[in-house]
Amino acid sequence: MVAEGSSYKQADPFDYGGGHVDPNRAIDPGLIFDMGISDYTDFLCSMGYNNSAVSSMTEHHAACHNAAPESQKDLNLPSISIPALRKRSTITRTVTNVGFATSVYTARVEAPPGVTMKVRPSVLSFNSTVTSLSFKVIFSSRFREQGRYSFGSLSWEDGVHSVRIPVAVRPAVDEFPIKR
Repeated sequence: MVAEGSSYKQADPFDYGGGHVDPNRAIDPGLIFDMGISDYTDFLCSMGYNNSAVSSMTEHHAACHNAAPESQKDLNLPSISIPALRKRSTITRTVTNVGFATSVYTARVEAPPGVTMKVRPSVLSFNSTVTSLSFKVIFSSRFREQGRYSFGSLSWEDGVHSVRIPVAVRPAVDEFPIKR
């Protein structure tokens, strides 16, 4: 498969997306990634938008407090993208169980080539009082050179549901050597 509009570039997940929506499975997703207005506000502030612009987009009063671009990586999306992985990066996500009250999900990692990916904790146990849990994904590059995006995934599985999180990582170096 080649990318549309490209001269024979091999298609990748950026071209064909994370998969197809299955309406029957969407009725019972198992886990969801909740986000509120404050999450969007923090994200937009970190992108450099001012209070007026953020308030207009969210239709709520916003007060940006010098949010660092680093906060963009932890927007609670059901995907992970690291455009410049230098040595190591930790991403945090929070999931809410909307399936059986007592559910146990186990992480299944398909690390992108050239990247080490660890999930902490690797098991999420929900019950009637614990309905939302956070996890961290620790990435480290095995390459010390500027690279192209490589792709993988993290899936949370409980025997009934499989919640797949697409992953895109591009290794980067701090500085390019200057040839004279």
